Amino acid sequence: MKKASDSRSTRAGNQMLYVLLSIALSFLITIAMTSSIFIGAAFSTLAGVSTRQFLKQREERLQEQLAQVWPEVIDHLVSGLYSGLSISEALSNLAVRGPEITKKDFANFRDDLRSGTEFSAALGELRAKFATHGSDQIFEALLLSKTLGGGELLNILRTLGAFQREDLALNKEIAIKHGWIKNSAHISAGAPWILLLIIGTQPGTAKSFATPTGVAILASGLALTFVAYLWMAKLSALPQAPRVFKD
Repeated sequence: MKKASDSRSTRAGNQMLYVLLSIALSFLITIAMTSSIFIGAAFSTLAGVSTRQFLKQREERLQEQLAQVWPEVIDHLVSGLYSGLSISEALSNLAVRGPEITKKDFANFRDDLRSGTEFSAALGELRAKFATHGSDQIFEALLLSKTLGGGELLNILRTLGAFQREDLALNKEIAIKHGWIKNSAHISAGAPWILLLIIGTQPGTAKSFATPTGVAILASGLALTFVAYLWMAKLSALPQAPRVFKD
């Protein structure tokens, strides 16, 4: 599991760097436009949170893309097993024939096996790397079949593939219907601050927000924006299937 842990740590470090750069650039640009430290601080706070949220949503989109490929992975596995390949060979073959988004990880799995790593340990690395409900189901079925044996693996994989396709189709339909809520959250949260940036270029605006009342208005605006956005995001969030076989 060490590779997956190191990858997550590196990704978290890169995300923090992006957030800090966003905060610094936003502060400098806003100061240049409005000549107000307080408005600059408000916008840099928004920029930092927005960047963090953007990176989080990008990861979620990648996970969504990853969730879409497991039925295809199952098809390749069934094809390989049906042609006489072992479970290890069928998985390793996904480094060449599998979906593009998973090829690198299955290539690492193949290299781990060639270097002498046990099948269960190499499969555990894959499960920790993908960390999805669909991949857990596949890997658990393969591990049980590899360990205990079983002549029904092909039928299990076919049934699992059909179930996952139905589940993905339903989730896609629901996500489309909830998309307008997310768009409303983005517009509602950003519109007042765009207006503030426009009027902030006026000389008197910087002086107004330099007073205790102006600072209080900015702080209240930030708090209300965060609360409203989080509320809208919660309303639009779709329930995720739990990882039953999570370590």
